[in-house]
Amino acid sequence: MRLLCVAGAAGLGAGLSAGPAQADTDTSGTTVNVEVSSAVTLTDLSPAFTLSGSPGSTAATGSNPVTMVVTTNNFAGYGVTVEPATATLAAAIPGNTDTVAVTDVEVNGPTQAGTYANLIFGTPLAVAGKSSASAPDGDTISNDFRITVPAVRPDTYSGTLNYIVTTL
Repeated sequence: MRLLCVAGAAGLGAGLSAGPAQADTDTSGTTVNVEVSSAVTLTDLSPAFTLSGSPGSTAATGSNPVTMVVTTNNFAGYGVTVEPATATLAAAIPGNTDTVAVTDVEVNGPTQAGTYANLIFGTPLAVAGKSSASAPDGDTISNDFRITVPAVRPDTYSGTLNYIVTTL
């Protein structure tokens, strides 16, 4: 009896190899579009401030200005306005009918450049602006306020000032 031993690929036959099978391929492409919209935010607005003094004195925010941060990617920039929500500041003590006219309150922002301007109910007052996008972490804006304290009863008179930032 005769035994034939075949080792390796040599015994597979002529023209055949023992390698991985070849796969067919095809390619195609797609376009990626990233649409970035304009965004603007107003953050870190001081929640409140107090102007204190006796009648006839000038009270100011001084070393404690109202601050905020404006962040936008709008290349044309932004504007910041402040507008009183009411025409008067109301007394806190029940039964006190005295009020303080909001027009007595003055603001000095970057737009005013050192000159105070009276607040007017129903009229937004520009206090800051920039003709380009903000810094990546936002632009910090400060507003100083003052009032010549009117002759009203001792009390705390309060109202809301609405800040609005708008892209240009």
